[in-house]
Amino acid sequence: MEFCQEYLKEVRAQALYREPVSLKHLDAVHIQLEGEKYLSLSSNNYLGLTHNPKVQKASLDAILQDGTGSGGARLTTGSHPLYKSLEQELAQFKGTEAALVFNTGYMANVGTISALVGKGDLIFSDELNHASIIDGCRLSKGQTVVYRHRDMKDLAEKLTNSICSGKKLIVTDGVFSMDGDIAPLDKIVSLAEEHQAMVMVDDAHAVGVLGRGGRGTVDYFGLKGRVHVQVGTLSKSLASEGGYVAGSQMLIQYLVNKARSFIFSTALSPATVAAAASALKILKATPQLVDKLLENAAGMRTALVAAGLKVDGALTPIIPILVGEAALAIAMNQELKEHGLLVSAIRPPTVSPGASRLRITVSAAHEKEELLKAADIIIAVSRKLNLI
Repeated sequence: MEFCQEYLKEVRAQALYREPVSLKHLDAVHIQLEGEKYLSLSSNNYLGLTHNPKVQKASLDAILQDGTGSGGARLTTGSHPLYKSLEQELAQFKGTEAALVFNTGYMANVGTISALVGKGDLIFSDELNHASIIDGCRLSKGQTVVYRHRDMKDLAEKLTNSICSGKKLIVTDGVFSMDGDIAPLDKIVSLAEEHQAMVMVDDAHAVGVLGRGGRGTVDYFGLKGRVHVQVGTLSKSLASEGGYVAGSQMLIQYLVNKARSFIFSTALSPATVAAAASALKILKATPQLVDKLLENAAGMRTALVAAGLKVDGALTPIIPILVGEAALAIAMNQELKEHGLLVSAIRPPTVSPGASRLRITVSAAHEKEELLKAADIIIAVSRKLNLI
């Protein structure tokens, strides 16, 4: 096992070593760590619903009524009515005929891509797609063609010049997890229709963020009925755990019988499903949560840009501050922690070498005043480290 020791030595030398940090969530955006209280700017809890009393009660009630676990895979042990109810609500919310819940968004991507694509098929994948999409492409028996990030000219050329005797699938994140920018899904769909390709979009970071009432990128671009596969997660805006695929009834029936990550996994606990269903109900009833989220994101981004920081992204709550080297990202992370802020230092292999960054995420649960104070701290630390 010496190779393990050598690898760990190497990542430590490159400031790339990672380990989980034990902490306590006091509420949706405040954390206790080693006896100190911090403001979290590193969570994907975009709508702040993890600590909503209605969501918590739904989860607790499910435990009391149905126990702590599901007992097995849905195709062998049976499927609790909570799953069907949630899937119906997700389909309605996403504007599709049906939906299927997976244990994680990662498993939804891996299972769906490997089920849809086989030998002789082609996948066209954005170069900055999430690791779960990349791994799904690798596990499929098809060939993957990577196109430059959000570059529709490059995608068009590769669609035109790639020889394919089978199916073609274009797959993209809706909102990219590290940069917070939005896929040009309208243009992707037009190219797909021109080249008879399927389209799959991963809306993990778009639900609760984009579209009417947070319905995602398909709704944001007005593409109802033109995107074949919509993937999402229950672990971000929907304040729970798990993933899902939304699409036609035929697609969902196909995945039930073909997607190995669904077939061979013990189902989520009823409490987890109940929490997601409750969060979805709240989102549908209070779309103003999305408005507050986007207002918070705009305020933070505006303050950082005005100070001269190099901030990428669009209108989403993912706000990356590009710093370059991994060691500088770690140094900035530690300085911010000393000032009461928890921010993610993103380093390779999550991003390319030289593209390390601080990834700030805001929530609808943040108050405007604490975000403005946090922005002032980030700007001061950036000046200290000569980033501006």
